[in-house]
Amino acid sequence: MLAVQFRTTKDIRSSVQYQRAEDLTQRLMQVEKERTALEDQIRNLRQAPGGDTAAKDQELIKIGAGLVPLQGTGIIITVDDTKPTAPSGIKNPNLYLIKDEDILKILNELRVAGAEAIAINNQRLIASSEVRTAGSFISINNRNFAAPFEIKAIGDPVALENALKIRGGVIETIQFWGIQAVVKQSTTVDIPAFKGTFRFQYAQPVQDGGK
Repeated sequence: MLAVQFRTTKDIRSSVQYQRAEDLTQRLMQVEKERTALEDQIRNLRQAPGGDTAAKDQELIKIGAGLVPLQGTGIIITVDDTKPTAPSGIKNPNLYLIKDEDILKILNELRVAGAEAIAINNQRLIASSEVRTAGSFISINNRNFAAPFEIKAIGDPVALENALKIRGGVIETIQFWGIQAVVKQSTTVDIPAFKGTFRFQYAQPVQDGGK
């Protein structure tokens, strides 16, 4: 009698363990199916038109912030100082040197004409980039440069060149003082990524609810 009870108890225990293992196996298989289904869903969303919106938005943000190098059609402007030759009555040599205000006027015309990216001497310009006189140099992204300056802009080459060469415009004005200014259209303009650092002292992200 005891032997029968022991065998019965043992059989029940073995049966329960087997059933538990089978249940776990079934649950594992179900989880694997659900994981595969989710992976397929993600893959389909990414392949669908406009599906990978977040990745595209992130790439556009990087481009707008100047964090990725760009290539496209545009123009290349070279400006350089020229020693005073005329008019002879003017003795101030600074009038014949390229100044920060001259470069800023060029940049302004390029932006108004639709330039999508600009670099000066391979320094990518972003919203916080400075172009200012620093002694006998011009500081760009906290780096000092002397003439000549090479300004590259990506955009419609014809529109960009016309904006600079308009009668009475910035190119005609600086050339009047003998400053060399050459504008060339190009089918391939390479502009590097911004290599500096971003500093925010006062600006803070808006919290949820606008507070």
